Amino acid sequence: MLRIALRATAVTIAAIAASVLICGLVLSSLGGRLDGVALWLCILCPLLTAWPVSAVLFSQSARLKAAHRDLARAHAQLAATHRRLAHKARHDDLTGMLNRESFFAVLEGSRRKADRGALLIIDADHFKRINDSYGHLTGDEALLLIAAALKRSLRAGDVLGRIGGEEFCAFLPGADEHEARSIAERVRREVELVRFRPVDERTVPLTVSIGGTMCGQDVGTADLMRSADRRLYEAKHGGRNLAIVDTMPKAA
Repeated sequence: MLRIALRATAVTIAAIAASVLICGLVLSSLGGRLDGVALWLCILCPLLTAWPVSAVLFSQSARLKAAHRDLARAHAQLAATHRRLAHKARHDDLTGMLNRESFFAVLEGSRRKADRGALLIIDADHFKRINDSYGHLTGDEALLLIAAALKRSLRAGDVLGRIGGEEFCAFLPGADEHEARSIAERVRREVELVRFRPVDERTVPLTVSIGGTMCGQDVGTADLMRSADRRLYEAKHGGRNLAIVDTMPKAA
């Protein structure tokens, strides 16, 4: 408020000076002098009009600037909220990985760009025992350890998502059969090395079974999932803690 008053006062002083100067020049050119009533009128008219008008204009300008700042702040907050909601809609709350819907959407886009690759389904072994023995919160801790191991094992550019309770899926763009098997084995081994101690110092083993298939551009995602799931079934029935990657399925 003080700033507005000072700015209005400065404008009023300038208006008075301009009024006196102009009137003085006009009267001087007519052979008169600026004194008495004329001088007071040159002072009072700007004083009575310039100050209140300037104060109102400066006040409105200040309110507009404040409103603009508030609007910009609200817009920034709205944009940040939108980004958080968009991220939350696409990612799993617990692990931060892509959720099921987003994973398959990204998978479709990645397959269009890659002429080859591999799809892995990764399932935690005997996970129900952990939930039943230690509770679901402890089970969540185990899932986080497994998720961290998966992230460490995969390459930059690989697509990873959580597609079920303890089931994950990874797409390895550009990987050939040898690379796919090597990465699947690295994932299996990295999880096996995790030291999970939910109670006291006793280590509870964490392992995963992995079923994988090579991807062909002429094979649909559903067929790839069925093929990888069959390999996962074999790994489960082969004793678990196994990684089995098969060749590319034939197109239907």
